[in-house]
Amino acid sequence: MPLVRYRKVVILGYRSVARKDRGCECGWLIWIQLPLLPTGKTSLAHQFVEGEFLEGYDPTVENTYSKILTLGKDEFHLHLVDTAGQDEYSILPYSLIIGVHGYVLVYSVTSLHSFQVIESLYQKLHEGHGKTRVPVVLVGNKADLSPNREVKAVDGKKLAESWGATFMESSARENQLTQGIFTKVIQEIARVENSYGQERRCRLM
Repeated sequence: MPLVRYRKVVILGYRSVARKDRGCECGWLIWIQLPLLPTGKTSLAHQFVEGEFLEGYDPTVENTYSKILTLGKDEFHLHLVDTAGQDEYSILPYSLIIGVHGYVLVYSVTSLHSFQVIESLYQKLHEGHGKTRVPVVLVGNKADLSPNREVKAVDGKKLAESWGATFMESSARENQLTQGIFTKVIQEIARVENSYGQERRCRLM
């Protein structure tokens, strides 16, 4: 039997906006209902593990998923942590840094702001890991909603390249590349680990 390797992967994305409070000179507090704009990170995880698309949307508190994934002769026990969602002011807890092997950073191609927040989240991850290389797959989700696109694929690719990461666009609804995302993050983890091993051997020589 092949050795089953454990990999903990954290899924990060923009926290959806549900409302906005605004004051006015008359002293009233105006409550404006805004549409929920999820990036679809939970749908990606659910589609990958359960093989079905989540039609409804409930803001994620934090979910975990497990799945065995086979790559060639190797088997991996993927422990996925679907986080509650973040914004540019979020402080990432140590639980999202310590013991984590890799990350899937998700934005919606229909939301420029979700893309901008992802840039901020990556910088916090980079600092949390001591500014070392972090295994990351950057995902532009909701590619099926291309007519409403606010983020070009070339911009996602350029950002990922600046991190030394992998970029993919996907659609959880259409099950487009959902398995490929998590296959790729395993490969990214191995790539970063191998590069550290090579650097260490070079220093010893």
